[in-house]
Amino acid sequence: MSINTGTRTLLTVITEAALEATLVRILSEQGVRGYSVSEVRGRGSRGYRDGVLAESANIRLEAVCSRAVAESAITLLRERYYDDFGMVAFMQDVDVLRPDKF
Repeated sequence: MSINTGTRTLLTVITEAALEATLVRILSEQGVRGYSVSEVRGRGSRGYRDGVLAESANIRLEAVCSRAVAESAITLLRERYYDDFGMVAFMQDVDVLRPDKF
């Protein structure tokens, strides 16, 4: 039995929760069709973010999209937010079922 898959890009952005609505708007404008958001905590160059207070909450947003959409979104995020907010973004190639959805 063969599984019909296609390669797409998993875009992951970990950032301050205060940016969630802005991030979702930007990604939608760039062509992202869907996403998942989860609350996360951890340590990075800006210290430990435990999420106890709203000011220290982080989110992880994941979206499967084309490479072009992911690169466009990351470029925009880097230009607008990397200097002033804790943010990490990365891309991975993934094999997905129903690639036409993305």
